[in-house]
Amino acid sequence: MVEVIQAHNVSLAYLEARFGLQQTEGEDFFIEWFETLPEITDIEKQYLDRVKTNFMRLVKHPPILENAVKMVVLSPLLDLAGFYREPFFLTTEESLEIVLEDEEEIIRGRIDVLVIKEKLWLLVIESKRASFSILAAIPQALAYMLGNHNPDKPVFGCVTNGEDFQFIKLIKQDKPKYALSDKFTLSKRENELYQVLRILRKLSQSLS
Repeated sequence: MVEVIQAHNVSLAYLEARFGLQQTEGEDFFIEWFETLPEITDIEKQYLDRVKTNFMRLVKHPPILENAVKMVVLSPLLDLAGFYREPFFLTTEESLEIVLEDEEEIIRGRIDVLVIKEKLWLLVIESKRASFSILAAIPQALAYMLGNHNPDKPVFGCVTNGEDFQFIKLIKQDKPKYALSDKFTLSKRENELYQVLRILRKLSQSLS
């Protein structure tokens, strides 16, 4: 009998056991999140300051659901990074099933935001409500990234709850390997949305 596993219930231990997934700490594996990042303008910084202010206002009136996170924080970032324009195509709530080789288990879920270029998966984004830890969202994002049908190309991920952001890079060749960026948070005095936008823009430029 085939067992259906919801993607939000998978753990890193499960992915390591079933897919041979390995985390790498080598800095040269995931340089896209810190090396030669593009600058952003003062006007863009002012806009991101407003985005942060809008989100912090929402925090005062919980609960903050996933849709609010997408509207208030994620959508402006994707727009500024250029992911709403050619050559990219953006889909939401993309259904996904991963059938394990022994066909005894199926991982099923819906990708919150998926950025595609000519049918190639580029960026998987998992958005959670503000009270949700992004640490718990990483296995779910990785499960979706493992479902990429183009194993020769790296795929990038981003998990966010509106307050915190973390980026992921996955390469599936041979045994799948992944690495994580540092975590960026709006709880600091400095607006770390600046850095988040710079990373997203670097990805859009390098993947276009």
